[in-house]
Amino acid sequence: MSENKSGKPLFYDPTEHRIRSFVTRAGRLSTAQARAIEELGPQFCVSYNKAEVDLAQVFGRTAPTILEIGFGMGETSAKIAAGMPEKNFVGVEVHTPGVGSLLKLIGEQQLSNLRLIQHDAVEVLTNMIAPGSLAGAHVFFPDPWHKARHNKRRLIQGPLVSLLASRIAPGGYLHCATDWQEYAEQMLEVLSAEPLLKNTAETYAERPEYRPVTKFENRGLRLGHGVWDLVFTRV
Repeated sequence: MSENKSGKPLFYDPTEHRIRSFVTRAGRLSTAQARAIEELGPQFCVSYNKAEVDLAQVFGRTAPTILEIGFGMGETSAKIAAGMPEKNFVGVEVHTPGVGSLLKLIGEQQLSNLRLIQHDAVEVLTNMIAPGSLAGAHVFFPDPWHKARHNKRRLIQGPLVSLLASRIAPGGYLHCATDWQEYAEQMLEVLSAEPLLKNTAETYAERPEYRPVTKFENRGLRLGHGVWDLVFTRV
């Protein structure tokens, strides 16, 4: 297990007795990101609580709600939310610069259908999201943890998929994407093994129009790198 300078493990959380799938990095917070957190955080950020959140109250309306795990710097999240104003979107991210970046985009684009939770996704799903309350979920380009000894840290594992599927209403969907072929193969295996989910394609799906192609993805495609989308429906 990796260690920090103090010699303590980076990934093991002694309070929850489980290995986390991410490393919390403070990162460099820009002035604009810090300002966005200060000015827009109170309106668009939802505090983590060990109690189910009333999504209709949070958004001030009742609408299909999509949850995204790990939105990074938020460009894709903002584009999707802007393209589907009739839906609500909840983004879960642990890194502060990413939260600040997406809040900045929310302000610039005047998006009203996005809310952010800065916390571990497993705990959010377990304690805040009611069973069957989501219309869908997005997991785009999670860390592939490409070294074999780190594969166990990958987000898309059986227990997480089962938990996530239980939070999606029948007829809803789970959309994952990765640019790492071996991880795509694992995702396909894990998602196919979940009895609550059914693949919309024989193997990998065509990229849905609502998922924009990122600059990083475009660069990879030009270099001949692959991207794999998996879209499963909740039965």
